[in-house]
This record gives sequence, structure tokens and C-alpha cells, in this order.
Amino acid sequence: MRQGASIDAYTHQATPGGTLSSFGNGEDISETGAAPSPDIERESWAALLTPRLAQFAGVARHEHITQAARELGIPQPTLSRAIARLEDDLGVQLLARHGRTISLTPLGRAFARSVERALAEVSRAAEEVRSDADPAGGKVAFGFLHTMGPETMPALIRAFRQDHPRVRFALVQSYGEDMIERMRAGELDLCLTSPVPDAPDLVTRRLDEQRLYLVVPADHRLAGRRRVRLAETAEESFVTLEPGYGLRRLTDALCEQAGFRPRIAFEGEEPETLRGLVAAGLGVALLPPATLPRPGVHDLTVTAPRAIREIGVAWMAGRPETAPVTAFRRFLLGRRGQLTPG
Repeated sequence: MRQGASIDAYTHQATPGGTLSSFGNGEDISETGAAPSPDIERESWAALLTPRLAQFAGVARHEHITQAARELGIPQPTLSRAIARLEDDLGVQLLARHGRTISLTPLGRAFARSVERALAEVSRAAEEVRSDADPAGGKVAFGFLHTMGPETMPALIRAFRQDHPRVRFALVQSYGEDMIERMRAGELDLCLTSPVPDAPDLVTRRLDEQRLYLVVPADHRLAGRRRVRLAETAEESFVTLEPGYGLRRLTDALCEQAGFRPRIAFEGEEPETLRGLVAAGLGVALLPPATLPRPGVHDLTVTAPRAIREIGVAWMAGRPETAPVTAFRRFLLGRRGQLTPG
């Protein structure tokens, strides 16, 4: 910044309110020491000041109205009046007038530093969203169930990126209700979940189904069998996921169909943790197949009732989506019946 740079034919005139206004070549720059308007609410400052911040930043960089106006592509009188209004609104003198020249006051210099940081952040945010929407190299914010993490999700993304190698993913591993709320909050573009939700603000498509097994300790009385009716476990202690998880609701519903309410011994957040509890002899569980064999447990096919869970993809109805999100959604829909092993 240059101290004492010219602002073109600059003169002072006293105005009725005691404010000194400058006029020269159509410019109008006010020297004001007035207090900020008491009518401005705190949350309104951004809306009030934002349109003029880039203009002030240009003046602060050059300390020259004419050069700043030329850089910004606006008439010099318009820029002069904008800076004067900015000072009036803030109740702070940002520029010091020295005859035909201007320089930043200490408060103006401090304000300029903050304005430059704010404008840089806006620029960064604009570049980020443009990058995320890039058809070839954009980003997909995708949620999926914990049980899909070890095997299903890596395979899906690997297959998708064969044709879209530059698309990036922001992955969220969680349970169904949490992912739906994150989608509603704009944090996720779409999610792979179970059970398939039914809500008016969502679009859902069933993609596949996955068998659930009764997992028992290796030394359990049923461990030597291959199949079991769920009613045979009415007196067993169950280890399950916490309330709110889709698999927990499904466990409760299947036990109800079998004629009993499960006795819950332990609740957890991770299916593999539940397998560990079963291996320790602390109960039985209804779980999807393990990604890797787990010692100390045995999986039995449940013959009655039919123990399966539906898996589907969900996204917000009517929400605009970027090209990468559309491409990945279409890819998932093309994988119907091929989502889970077996």
C-alpha cells in the first residue's frame, strides 16, 4: 500500500450535520466520526457490509480511489460514495484525507487485513464448491452402514472409479437414522441403508437383500446344527445393536414374529463387537455374514421366520445434485442384486 497516494482534485465542504464531504471529479468521500447506526442488528452486519468489502479492499490495496475504481470496473464516484457509506455505517474513519491524497487509518488498516482474509475465504469456498461439482473430478458425500464397510464399499468404489478415476468421496460410516438426518442437513448426497426408509422427502430404491444368521458361541447347544427356527432361542440372552439401529429394529421384529421378546444382555454399536461378545459366551445375535471368519462362533441359517434385511439407496427428493453424484447414483442402481456377496 502506498501512503499519501492521490485521489484526484479533492476539496472539503462542510455539510449541515458537521460531516466533511469531499468533492472532486464527481467523487464523494466523507470524513465521519459518527457512531454506528443503532438500528443495525448484530446478525445484519454481514448482509449490510458484504457488497462493499471488495470495494474497500481495492481502495486499501492501492490507497488510490481512481486506480481502485479502474481495477474494480466501476465509476470512481460510485466507489467514493460506497466507501463513505461504509464509514458511516461502521461509525469509523477508515481513510485519512490529506488534501488530495488518502491513506489508511490504523483502524482502516486493521479492518483491511480482516477483509482480505474474509474475501480469501470466500474465494476458497467458491473454488471448493466448483471443484466438488466438476463432472470429472468432483466429490460425492456418501453414507453407508457399518457392516458394508470392510468389503462392500471398497468393491463398489473400486468398480465405479474404473470409469470415473478422478471422482473423490467423502465417506460416512453410520447407522440408518443418523445418515438420513445428515442427508436432510445437507452433509450427505446419498446413502446406502437398511431398512429402506419410507419418508415423503426421500427417494429410495431397493438394491439387494442380505441374509441374517443366528450367531452362537462355538460351544453352544445349537452349534452343531446348520439351521434353526428362531423360536428355539426364546430363552437365550441376545447381544444386539443399540436402539435406533436398523438391525436392532429388525432383530426385535423377527423375534416378535417368532413369538417372543428378546432378552437383551448387551447392546453395542459395531456388529463385529457383537460377534466378539458372542464368542465370549455372553449371548447370541442375529447378524449379517462376517467379512472374515471369526473363531469361537458358529452361524446358523434361520428357517423361520425368513431372516433377511433389505438394503437400498436413498437421496433427498427434489434436491439438485452434481454430475458426480448423479453418476454414482446411476452406478448403484445398476448394481441391483449384486451388492452383497452370495
